[in-house]
Parts: sequence; C-alpha cells; structure tokens
Amino acid sequence: MAASRTPAPVVSVCAAVLLAGLTLAGCSGEGGKNDAAAKSPDASAAVKKAEAGAPAPAPPANGDDFGCLTPEQARAGSIVFKSAAGAPTGGFLTGSGNTGIVLAHQADGNVCQWKDKAVELGKTGFRVLAVNSTTGDETAEIEGAATALRTEGAWKLLLMGASKGGTAALQAAAGMPLKPDAVVALSAAEKYGSMDALAAARTLKVPVLYMAGDQDGTFAAAARELSAASAGAPEDRLVSARGTAAHGVAMLGASDNWDTVLAFLKKYCT
Repeated sequence: MAASRTPAPVVSVCAAVLLAGLTLAGCSGEGGKNDAAAKSPDASAAVKKAEAGAPAPAPPANGDDFGCLTPEQARAGSIVFKSAAGAPTGGFLTGSGNTGIVLAHQADGNVCQWKDKAVELGKTGFRVLAVNSTTGDETAEIEGAATALRTEGAWKLLLMGASKGGTAALQAAAGMPLKPDAVVALSAAEKYGSMDALAAARTLKVPVLYMAGDQDGTFAAAARELSAASAGAPEDRLVSARGTAAHGVAMLGASDNWDTVLAFLKKYCT
C-alpha cells in the first residue's frame, strides 16, 4: 500500500544532469527497455495483481519509528505494504520522483541500517523505500516494495541490497514479472538460506553493480563469481573496494565507494 502523504518537491537527479547539458545514455539503454513496459497495460495488470486481496494493516497513527526515525520521519514515511506473498511488511518511504529505489538490509540490521542513505537518496531526487524485513521471504518483500513504489508513481525501478539483502535483490531481479532497470549488490552472498543469487545471476538481463571489500573473505570471492555469472547483463560492473573488510552498507562510509554507487544509480534514473 502506498503512503498517504505529500512529499516536498525536489529537483530530479536526471533533470540536474540534463540542465548540465549531459545525456542519459543509461536511461535510454537497457534500462530504457522497461520504460514502455512500465507504462503498459501488462505493467498495470502486474501492479493490480500484486495489490489484490485484503489491504495491509496501517502503521501506528504516528508511524513506526523502527527505533531510529524521528517523529516527523515516522509520521511522513512509515508505511505498511504487502509483500508479493501477501504478508504485511513495514518500510520507510522518502523522497519523490519517477525513479524508485528499493533498499534491502543485511541480516544483522533492520530498516535503520539504510535510513541515512535513504534520506540522502530522497533528497537527491529518488523515491526510496527501505524495507524492514521480518516475514522470512526477502524476495517477496522486495517485489512488494517495488509494487508500492510503482503505485506511488515510480515507473523506473532500481534495487539495492547489502549482504543478505544483496542476495535477495539479485534473486528478486531475476524472478520479478516486471524487471527492475538496474541492481546494486553490496557484499552479496552467492546463497543465503533458500535464496540462490548465483543461479539468478546467470539469468539476469538488467545492469548490475557488484561491490565487495577485497579483504571481506568469502564475500569478495562471491562478488567475483556473481559477476562472472552475469554474462547476460547489459552492464556487469565489479568493484573491489581496496584495503577494506568493511561489509555491506558499511562500505558506503567511504566517499569513493558511495560516489561509485550513486553514479551507477543516476545512470539508470529517469
């Protein structure tokens, strides 16, 4: 379900690029292939199908703060949406614009792990939904979040996940009826529980950015193997963060890593 609120207007990151006289090759490339699809009757039907059934329960009157949101953020952005499996799922919705980003957190975190970056992305011109994963079906949560963003007005969609969330984002990207325009996987494991990101990567047909610290043990190796498996992706970018064992979201504390991720996201915005 969509949040009932009126977001403050922001300048789209893509509009800013256009004003600077630059072209948006990414949005007219592989990502652009979904533009018509996202506005098509089939896409509308997919959204309606995901919304079918009993509505998800509303969040508390003043919003769920998840232990980290300010009262204002909770009132304005705390939502409950349905996962693709129909389970009520909490999340933090912020920002505006025609490009939505789903953020999936690590096994050791909750929505708060992404809060600061969600706010930053929202101010940059994206419509962002950070998922609070509690249902045990991460891929269904991501797909439900994608539907919620499309209902809010996002007709381009990006997925970004860290560690377990990265594994889930890759599997969701490969299996969703209406594919995302790009995926970012930070320190993603090849497999997590019943999720198999390596199998998903072999069928991935959308741009993907893999990032892992070069000292992050098995996750550094996993990033290389996932990238090697993504032969069908129109852009398959592998970034090894040098000299660090920082994991998942923690890697984005380094400005060069965050700049790399942000540039990739902007490449596939509207």
